[in-house]
Amino acid sequence: MMKNKNLKRFLSGGLVMILTLTGYAQQTDSLSHYLETAVRNNPLINADFASYKASMEKVTQAGAYPDPELEIGFFLKPMEVVNGKQIADFTLMQMFPWFGTRSAAQNEATEMTKMAYEKFRESRNDLFYQVKSQWYQLSNLREQRKNTQAHLVLLNQLEQLALTRFSSPTGGGNSQRSFSSAAQQPATIVGGGMQSMGGGTTQESSVPPATNSMNSMQASSMSSGTSSSLSDVLRIQLEKKELENKLGTILSDTKAAEARFNALLNRPQQLSVTVPDSLQQVLFSTDDRAMLDTITTQNPMLAMLEAEGNAYEAKRVMDKRMSYPMFGIGLQYSLIGKKTGGTDTMAAMNGNDMIMPMVKITLPIFRRKYNAQQRESQFNYQSRRMKYDDTVNKLQAEYTGLKQQLEDASRKVTLYTEQYTLSQSIYQVMVRSFSAGNTSLTDVIAVERQMLDYNLRKSESIASYNTMVAGIQKLVSTTF
Repeated sequence: MMKNKNLKRFLSGGLVMILTLTGYAQQTDSLSHYLETAVRNNPLINADFASYKASMEKVTQAGAYPDPELEIGFFLKPMEVVNGKQIADFTLMQMFPWFGTRSAAQNEATEMTKMAYEKFRESRNDLFYQVKSQWYQLSNLREQRKNTQAHLVLLNQLEQLALTRFSSPTGGGNSQRSFSSAAQQPATIVGGGMQSMGGGTTQESSVPPATNSMNSMQASSMSSGTSSSLSDVLRIQLEKKELENKLGTILSDTKAAEARFNALLNRPQQLSVTVPDSLQQVLFSTDDRAMLDTITTQNPMLAMLEAEGNAYEAKRVMDKRMSYPMFGIGLQYSLIGKKTGGTDTMAAMNGNDMIMPMVKITLPIFRRKYNAQQRESQFNYQSRRMKYDDTVNKLQAEYTGLKQQLEDASRKVTLYTEQYTLSQSIYQVMVRSFSAGNTSLTDVIAVERQMLDYNLRKSESIASYNTMVAGIQKLVSTTF
């Protein structure tokens, strides 16, 4: 009866899970698909389910009667008896335990089956949590890779802007080259005119001394601007190298995370894992009273402790029943051969086989061991009840901690979203100011770093939030 009940419970739970998986997402590569693959292929889950099926077979065994005993004895030399010669004896005996012993044993085996099933549920829920956690970690790494690549594009644009400043006349590029050509061919004053280095005489210079001084100052300023523009380009290239290194680290972490994810699904570690293009925050709301009630009624750890306590209680009842006498009924059959010779006073019974009904009863007079067995089961029952209460307190505290972390992650997601929006506006303003030469590159890069940092922290907070949701779903034993 219990076997069918547990089987129906598992099949109904499995059907609900499959229907939920089907309705949650129809695409091939999705979280629901990976969860279904994991629960089907994971060796630990299959091992726990096999243990559950094995424990179901013990229910039938516990309710069985003891095997009958058959004794056969032959006389090497037939023994003479009154009515003939006794050749052999056959004794068949069947023992019966005290009333209620078999049902108590079945109750104990049934509760042990419940324990095995709840252990399977706990392993399944833990597997779901690990798959979801790794899934969100992979989604976070993908989001970080996208953000890093986007900021590399921003640095490329900023580099082009700096190169434009470097090559522009005001920035010093072409003017710097003309200034250098003029510096390589200095003019000298000869007599009343100006003689070039080729020896020819030119017209008298009409440039006053003050103008020559201004040209020298302008050339010095142009040289300084050119040097600054070139250093800006080099600094941007250094920043790009750092982001490229960060991108390589992200790709390496992604491969390691994919290997761990594939290990949960029991498939080759080199297979790629498909995650969404963008990491979205899971919609989730909590009702403390409802959640705590659900944890108490649905959490497999509590159900397992409750079943274990009930098993010890059933064992105590069984130990008590076994302390009473056991009864046996049997039949003895004696094979008698005919006696030859002698008087005929017993001729009517000569050679007749004998059949003798038998009754057997055990005498459990050594009571100390039976009393100790009952006390042992009682203490074990009390121990499981206290462990149950302790586990309830721990699970409630764990729920409170997860909820606090969930709220903290939610606040961080909102904070980093707002900070990224503000830093993006600041960045656009500073880039325009930098192109006009009113802002240094150091300030622009600092804002760009803040933008990237806010983006990365936002994706980490979303992944943390979703992981906390998965943790709460594990406590209440729900798949989605």
